[in-house]
Amino acid sequence: MNALRQALQDWYKDHQRDLPWRHTQDPYFIWLSEIILQQTRVDQGLPYYQRFTKTFPTVQDLANAAQQEVLNLWQGLGYYSRGRNLHATAQQLTLEHNGEFPKTYQDLLKLKGVGPYTAAAIASFAFNLPHAVVDGNVFRVLSRYFGVDLAINSPEGKRQFEALAGELLDQHNPALHNQAIMEFGALQCKPVSPNCAVCPVQESCMALLSNKVAQLPLKLKKVKVRKRFFVYHILANAQNELAFSKRGPKDIWEGLYEFPLTEFDTLDEMLAYLGGEQIIGERFQHVLTHQRIEAYFIKTTPKENFKSNYLMLDLKALTDHPIPRLIDKFLIAHSGELF
Repeated sequence: MNALRQALQDWYKDHQRDLPWRHTQDPYFIWLSEIILQQTRVDQGLPYYQRFTKTFPTVQDLANAAQQEVLNLWQGLGYYSRGRNLHATAQQLTLEHNGEFPKTYQDLLKLKGVGPYTAAAIASFAFNLPHAVVDGNVFRVLSRYFGVDLAINSPEGKRQFEALAGELLDQHNPALHNQAIMEFGALQCKPVSPNCAVCPVQESCMALLSNKVAQLPLKLKKVKVRKRFFVYHILANAQNELAFSKRGPKDIWEGLYEFPLTEFDTLDEMLAYLGGEQIIGERFQHVLTHQRIEAYFIKTTPKENFKSNYLMLDLKALTDHPIPRLIDKFLIAHSGELF
């Protein structure tokens, strides 16, 4: 344990990336970076972090913003519940904690959208408290180094990896240790083709010694992907405004704006419906974690009273109305064919 702990920290001092959230102990900026980087690569999340910190320099600024403004900035990151939780948590902090972050792990867990990983990250990076972070990178390093063949997403596997991470944690410098092991997993012990030839712990890595690097960590199979079939209707008026509707709760893209939608249960039903319709562009495919969407966009002749049913927007006004990435991709490709 001591040898691995020291090797990780020595490696980190030589190889760490220069990232803005590593130059602060302000829990607001640390929390913001952690929420943005969930399910998001660092290179993709960095511009969002910079825009959020510029637009909302304090947690009170974020709390006072309209949810729509927050979702506009979030647009393109996906998993929009994170953006809504971000806003809700800022309001919770302002109302219940006077804009201050709790200074204990257990109290951090009481914040909306903050789970064990995020609470441990804030506790260690902001307050240097001895709580081990366990994310995908940490799972991978621990599984390979110790040769643990339990599934990382099984209850037993999670318990064992959390225990290992806690045992390995540097109690005197948890912030440095947590950053080091996560960075090591991101850059050195990568998911595919890790550079084992120059790994500082290659002589004691059980996965390398047993030729199981490519097999570890183990993970239970994902749940079945749901297929959905969308037909979006392009309705335009004489002022070159397009009809939009706001998505409701308890489904993907809650609170975002899209074209009027007809959803079908099967691909055959959708294709039968499209017969004779004026299709704009090609079939669009959009993959989410547990859903795969196939979508067509068609020009539709509006009924006389359609204005009362939809929000009519000029394309320039979309900067104030968050839209799903699927709609954004369509507009980038075909905005000149809509009128």
